[in-house]
Amino acid sequence: MKIAIIEDELLAVNYLKNLLDKQSIVPVTEVVILRSKKQAIDFFEKDSADLLFMDIHLGDGMSLEIFEHAELFTPIIFITAFDEYAIRVFRHFTIDYLLKPFEEEDLHKALQKFVSIKNNFDAEPLLKSISSLQQSGEEVMKRFMVREGNKLKSINEEDTAYFFASGKYLFLTTKDHQTYIYDDTIKDIIQKLNPDVFFKVNRKFIINKKAISEIIKHSSQKVELKLFPEPEVNTGVFISKRQITECLSWLNS
Repeated sequence: MKIAIIEDELLAVNYLKNLLDKQSIVPVTEVVILRSKKQAIDFFEKDSADLLFMDIHLGDGMSLEIFEHAELFTPIIFITAFDEYAIRVFRHFTIDYLLKPFEEEDLHKALQKFVSIKNNFDAEPLLKSISSLQQSGEEVMKRFMVREGNKLKSINEEDTAYFFASGKYLFLTTKDHQTYIYDDTIKDIIQKLNPDVFFKVNRKFIINKKAISEIIKHSSQKVELKLFPEPEVNTGVFISKRQITECLSWLNS
């Protein structure tokens, strides 16, 4: 059986692939990793798979948009970090969904469900449901999956103080001063966040409004933010000059 994983988070890809390698519910002959909507569209234009694991939000858009460019008649197990979105998908589709962070047992249950229905799988209602979901609008990320040792951990939006970029990495810092590497870029993650909660104040920092402890106006073109907890990087956090008006308006909203 050929399985395709459409997922942009490398940690999630590796975690799922390792679980698939260990299980014995379905025979897996090949696992194809597709890290973006574009990669998936290019792949399905000339190839196919027997089962898809598909994250709903990708770095370059909604994975549901893949269906606008490629004809897919394959059973899908959705992967998502959004509770409400997962429930809506589950109601519309006969295949299961995995809510991040999921355990090995959750995967096994989804695979067992797939085995029980694969011979009677009907793609037509699936495609109609996808169309209705696309029209219902996008969701925002409210949970973020990070690695803690050899385990995956989910951080809630309200527990996230800020994201900051340093070198080649993006980090997530929680309100209790725990910092984790987060598998994304600052450019892409800002598109997935709730704009009422998070703001990209400069090229390195995306701030949760509640993490700001003090605003210091050095001049009309130089505004500094004091954060709690204090960033590990030894530098002040200044609002980009181009962002000052918009950021202050966001803070007042």
